[in-house]
Amino acid sequence: MKIVILSRNPHLYSTKRLVQAGEKRKHEMVVVDHTKCDLIIEKKNPVIIYKGAKLENVDAVIPRIGASVTFYGTAVVRQFEMMKVFTAVESQALVRSRDKLRSFQILSRAGLGLPKTVFTNYSKNVKDIIKGAGGTPVVIKLLEGTQGLGVVLAETDNAAESVLEAFNGLKARVIVQEFVKEAKGADIRAFVVDGVVVGAMKRQAKKGEFRSNLHRGGSAEIIELSEDEENAALKAARVMGLGICGVDMLQSDHGPLILEVNSSPGLEGIESATGKDIAKSIIRYIERNV
Repeated sequence: MKIVILSRNPHLYSTKRLVQAGEKRKHEMVVVDHTKCDLIIEKKNPVIIYKGAKLENVDAVIPRIGASVTFYGTAVVRQFEMMKVFTAVESQALVRSRDKLRSFQILSRAGLGLPKTVFTNYSKNVKDIIKGAGGTPVVIKLLEGTQGLGVVLAETDNAAESVLEAFNGLKARVIVQEFVKEAKGADIRAFVVDGVVVGAMKRQAKKGEFRSNLHRGGSAEIIELSEDEENAALKAARVMGLGICGVDMLQSDHGPLILEVNSSPGLEGIESATGKDIAKSIIRYIERNV
């Protein structure tokens, strides 16, 4: 098969591993920078031009779309879908996952556990927003933040009010969530491929930090999920419509609480922590569907 990986950087760990796994299984692997694709749209003849040539005879696409280029990246994925090419992550599911508010509404409707979350349209009544999330400490997140960027822990009412007023002044949309103390600065990532949890790790924030992201200096170790955690991860992937995703959860006194469903999860942390060949699982998922 000819498999295209949509990635802006062929040297990233995840991109390189997918190329290695695909080539090992005798596939032709092509890395394409989606931001440099031109889309030609005409009646029943969608075309993608890359480096002056048509992208043709493609059997499958693995989107690795960064948050900053979601709009154009999903347009490229849609164009492949119009060309009847199998995409490992569908364009609409990718769009849904990038909208934190919409994601929470979908997960809530499905009956999944979530931290108590408040969203407003730049409301000046910040005291009520904080109260709505259960009072301080609260976590304040930019809607477009990734890798722990744009995430603030406000431990007092004054701090929370100041942060919210600052974000409002910048016209930056945020969500306010309860701080789950019993998680002790740790979260779980379950990596789901084609309706199966193929790997899970527990990420622990470094001392003095509450964000457990590995990009923020957190550490990771393999973990065996409880039945509730595994079921929550699989249901979250299903209701979000994602064939590949990383489901981030907190362990709370009242069961797993979902923080995010990531449609372009990195492979380095999960493969290092678990020792599992996640890239191979992704290639085999494509083989089963094409």
